[in-house]
Order: sequence, then C-alpha cells, then structure tokens
Amino acid sequence: MTLDRRGPDARRSGSTVDDRFLRYWVLWVSIGEAVGFLAPAVTQLAFAGSPVARPTLILAGAVEGAVLGWTQATVLKVPVPALSRSRWVGATALGAAIAWFIGLLPAEWADVWQRWPVTAQVVAGAVGALVLLCCLGVAQLFELRRHLTGAGWWVLGSALAWAAGLLVFFAVATPLWQPGQPGWVTLLVGVLAGVLMAVSMALVTGLVLRRLLRHRNRGGSRN
Repeated sequence: MTLDRRGPDARRSGSTVDDRFLRYWVLWVSIGEAVGFLAPAVTQLAFAGSPVARPTLILAGAVEGAVLGWTQATVLKVPVPALSRSRWVGATALGAAIAWFIGLLPAEWADVWQRWPVTAQVVAGAVGALVLLCCLGVAQLFELRRHLTGAGWWVLGSALAWAAGLLVFFAVATPLWQPGQPGWVTLLVGVLAGVLMAVSMALVTGLVLRRLLRHRNRGGSRN
C-alpha cells in the first residue's frame, strides 16, 4: 500500500492540475478527432464504389490519426515536456491507418469468410476487433513508455476508449443512415456520430492518462 504523504494544500493543488488537464484533454482531443474524422467521412462519400476507395480511405485514416495525434501531443506536452510531438503524431497516424486497413477487411473479403464455419467467423471477428482496438494504443506506447511508468496500461485504456467511442458512433449512426437518402444527410449523420464518438473516446483516454500522470508525479518521472 502506498501512502500519499503530501499535505492537504498540495493534494488540493494536485487535484486542480489533474482536473485542468482532463478538461483540456477532453476539449482538444474531441476537436482533433472530430476534425480528423472528416477526412475519412468525406472520402467515403466522394469515392464510394470506386476501385480506389479502400486505399484512399486508409490514407484518409492516416490523416485522421495525424490530426488526432497533434492535438493529443499538444495537451500531453504540458505535463510531459520531453514528449516528442513528431514521434507521437507519426505513431498515431500509423496506428490509425492500420486500424482502417483492418476495419475494411471484412467487407473486402466477405465472400471468403462468409463460407467459414460460424465458430471460425466468431473467433476471427473477435481477434480482428481486438487488434483494431489496440492499434493506436500499441503504436503510441513506443513513445509514451519513454516518459511514464506503467505506460502499458495505456494500451488497455485506449482500446476501451475506442470501443466506447465506436459503440456510440454506431448506436447513433446506424438508425439514422437510410438507403437512398441524400449524400449530404449521410455526411451530416456521420459527422454527428463522429463528434459523439470523439467526446466519448477523449473522456475515457483522458481519465486513463490522468491516472498515469498522477502516478508519475508521485513516483517521479521516467528517464
């Protein structure tokens, strides 16, 4: 058991800093993901049915990741000044591109996996979903572990955050997307669901990072 030996004033001050970090993180990361998500949303609408739709979506996913990574690094560099913005942004862009690649596989190979036994479909789907959810966290871990002890928890926290965000996205978008609706309506629904997804993801990741930063401040930074 670890005792917090700081005085009441220090604890209150630390709590205020933690709360400020969480507010800034949720605000800017929500904006970053919502703006970044416009890239694949517009790409999907513009290239639907095109032979280049999938590779273009993967590139758009990398753009989404870069925008998200930039806003994340901007906030995270305040408590962690040594964080490399370029490495963080690059890792986030790469992780997002891989996640989009995996996310597009079921549709691309539907004629193959639909012939598999149900058990194989379930197992493959579960493994694919797990890998997809962990892509960003694993990619970002290579930079985060340079600065925070216990950074491995970030992979789990990030996966849970994206699971929550995607659940919110599909819960909102699925009933509102209807066959034959105008393209602008489809885009508007996607943007609305994307904003709610962004806020959900930002809140969960912010809580996880606040916990990691609090542990770092008590135990000392990692060099």
